[in-house]
Amino acid sequence: MLKSVTAIVTSSRPDFTDAVAEMTAQVNSVSTDNDQRDEHLQKADFFDAANFPAITFKSVSFKKAATPGNYTVKGNLTMHGITKPVTLNAFARTGVNPMNNKVTTGFKITGEINRKDYGVGASTPSAIVSETVQLTANAEFVKEIIN
Repeated sequence: MLKSVTAIVTSSRPDFTDAVAEMTAQVNSVSTDNDQRDEHLQKADFFDAANFPAITFKSVSFKKAATPGNYTVKGNLTMHGITKPVTLNAFARTGVNPMNNKVTTGFKITGEINRKDYGVGASTPSAIVSETVQLTANAEFVKEIIN
């Protein structure tokens, strides 16, 4: 898990069909509930946080899927100095938050990548660390109108 993440979704349409999603996660915020492992993951043989301190994503398309509330999000993921196109699935629901009375949209975004495609832990066998990495992000955005 990465604990320091910033994200923004910009859209002029309530159905998000013109949305642009951007995310930045700080590699030094990795947390596996094991301090020794967290320190190792930040070293050069895995994330190399000293040279590549952030993981970024920027969407290039945000399209409705067949099931209501679902979207296919295509974009570019940059990790460990390597940028590759990825396709993610997003589920969104919008409503008025009763705690603050503001229009809020919650997103659950999922997908998977191969860590070796990004040079992360390239010398570590898949018997020790899976090559396939599941991506899951839960985010909540409050509607802000910009004039």
